[in-house]
Order: sequence, then structure tokens, then C-alpha cells
Amino acid sequence: MCGIAGIVSIGQPAASLAAAVEHMCAALHHRGPDGRGTYVADGIALGHARLAVIDLSERGRQPMTNEDGSLHLVVNGEIYNYVDLRAELQARGHSFRSHSDSEVVLHLYEEYGEDCMQRLEGMFALALWDAPRRSLLLARDRFGIKPLYVARQGEAPYFASELAAIRHGGNVAADIDP
Repeated sequence: MCGIAGIVSIGQPAASLAAAVEHMCAALHHRGPDGRGTYVADGIALGHARLAVIDLSERGRQPMTNEDGSLHLVVNGEIYNYVDLRAELQARGHSFRSHSDSEVVLHLYEEYGEDCMQRLEGMFALALWDAPRRSLLLARDRFGIKPLYVARQGEAPYFASELAAIRHGGNVAADIDP
């Protein structure tokens, strides 16, 4: 099932972001008991609670990073057409380090940018940090099968697979904004 979480807060100290996303991931432990991972850099923190299904090796751990370290990804769900997409990307010169469906998303983004989301078939929620552009792409499957909640604390967006994780990340109001 997995769980994802994250915060974008430019100017917030990395240690503070790291602590917050760790608390968020702790709240998601039941979704992914096979491991936890975080990526923290200036103004961004991504977290993942892993339920290993497709690639059980360490190479399948998340957050996943592309070869040059410019893209960082966390995914909850499954990409059904990843085998075909992987073959297409390999034919275009992409090399893969894992057998994970998640890594296919990184290479698709390298190839097609945000338009890559149109090519994905499956049930998923994901967050992809593009460091050179300093932009975060949040996406989920067309039917919204995998949950993705978003909240704001001041100007900082928080996101997670569950509302409880967002609440564990900081002083985020529990009120729903219609």
C-alpha cells in the first residue's frame, strides 16, 4: 500500500523539515512496514513508508533519485503499464538501476516532462521534486484510487497519503476548506 508525505517550505531549515517529514512518515508506518526513506534539501522534504511489492531489493527503495540527482520521487501505488513504458524508454537510451515501476516515472518525466502523467496507467499518488526547476509535481491516478491530501501551513504546502500524517507534520489546521 505504501505512504507518501512531504513539505515544501522555502527558507525553513533542513533539520526542521527533516524532523517534520519523519513524524509524518511515522504516522504512515502501517501503510509501509518494509522501510522508510526521506529526501531533504533546501526548502523540500519528501518521505516514503514502503510496502515492497514489485522490486523487493534496496534498489527499489524510495525516495528514488535519477542518475544526476536532479529529480526525486515518492510513489504510492502501482503503474500497470510500466513494463511497456520501460521497454520504450530503454529503446530511447534510458538505463535503469532497479526493476521498480516507480523508476519508470522518473525516466518518463525526463523524457516528457509533466506530460508523462498522461502515459501512466494504474492506481497511484506521487510527488516528484524537480530540483533545477525548484518545482513539485503532485499527481494521482485519474480515478483517485490512491489518496493524496494537501494542506497549507502559512505558505507551505504539506501533502500525504493520510490526513493524520499531515497533522503529525506540524501545526496544520484540521478544518476543511470547501
